[in-house]
Amino acid sequence: MTRFLWICLGGAAGTGARYLVSAAALSVFGPVFPVGTLFVNVAGSFLLGGLTGVATSTDWLSPTLRLALTTGVMGGFTTYSTFNQETLAYFQSGTWGMAALNLVATVALCLAAGVGGIAAARALV
Repeated sequence: MTRFLWICLGGAAGTGARYLVSAAALSVFGPVFPVGTLFVNVAGSFLLGGLTGVATSTDWLSPTLRLALTTGVMGGFTTYSTFNQETLAYFQSGTWGMAALNLVATVALCLAAGVGGIAAARALV
């Protein structure tokens, strides 16, 4: 039960952070392209890669802390469900170029960020 509560607290923190980042991006870049969602997905992929790299290379994170940070914080922070909805909205409105840009940019940058996070963690450890 303790792990569950830590995961829930981490999820709340991640969700709050996602909201703040997305709201800031919306105020800076406007609503034309979901920059906030893209940033959150890329940053979340990098951070999750880094956490995974640390967790699999060291004993710095207890199993409970690892779950709270990965499943909780990063699970609340990353927004692939929002990414999906926004991309589908572009397709439905006939703006295929924006849909393709969102799809390619998100997938390519998140994969690269995940690899970067793992490499950064390994370099630190």
